[in-house]
Amino acid sequence: MAKEETVLGPCGEKIGHYSIVRNEPVSEDMAVKTWIRWLIRKEDGAPTFAMRLFEVEPGGHIKAHHHPWEHEIFVLEGIGDVRIGSKVYRVTSGFFIYIPPNVEHEYWNRGSSSLKFICIIPHKPSTEERSVKKC
Repeated sequence: MAKEETVLGPCGEKIGHYSIVRNEPVSEDMAVKTWIRWLIRKEDGAPTFAMRLFEVEPGGHIKAHHHPWEHEIFVLEGIGDVRIGSKVYRVTSGFFIYIPPNVEHEYWNRGSSSLKFICIIPHKPSTEERSVKKC
């Protein structure tokens, strides 16, 4: 299989190389110097989760936000800080992160190269509760 193609197989599988997925800027009201690739979406037949690849350029920041779904994150490259609730954590390549629903969080690239991470989210909220969880 070539890097330049995405295969949609007979069982509903999707196989492809991340580099051919469109790299879209994250809106300026949400982030600075940040890009997203939607690798797997509901439209691809994935019934439960979406997989995204984020690239935060040096000096970039994903602004504070919260929502009623969880995040599972795996850091591929770079050095960053992630604030979850009131606590800030330094993360680098190989770190995994779980962010519970409704907890305010934000990210900063603290390195001289891109901070890249995989972020998996459910298509539906993880909870009915919508208020910010303080921690």
